[in-house]
Amino acid sequence: MAWQFRNDIPIYTQLIAQIQQQIVSGALLPGERLPSVRDLAAEAGVNPNTMQRAMMEMEREELVHSQRTAGRFVTEDAQRIRQLRESMARQRVKEFLEGMYLLGFQTEEIVAFVQKEGENHEHSGV
Repeated sequence: MAWQFRNDIPIYTQLIAQIQQQIVSGALLPGERLPSVRDLAAEAGVNPNTMQRAMMEMEREELVHSQRTAGRFVTEDAQRIRQLRESMARQRVKEFLEGMYLLGFQTEEIVAFVQKEGENHEHSGV
């Protein structure tokens, strides 16, 4: 995983967001064992305590769970993963719409713009 961090958001919240992205996209599969906190921290270039904080928060949110002596695993709760995916999508749409309205677009213009860009995306093969 290519870890990328911004300076204006706490690192642990960025870790959570990036791991959530991996879960909802299917890069981390339901039931998959996660690397150790130390291994993840080394990979991300962060303090193990910061990674531990992110993992504990994701356990609280029931996205991962611990099995004594076996490590941490991605939840197998498909509904929970679906809910997270939809929540993340709603947040991205909200941010997109706010930006478009700030640019002076009206709802109809935004819909037409997205439709056109979607068609361009389909034809580009990306």
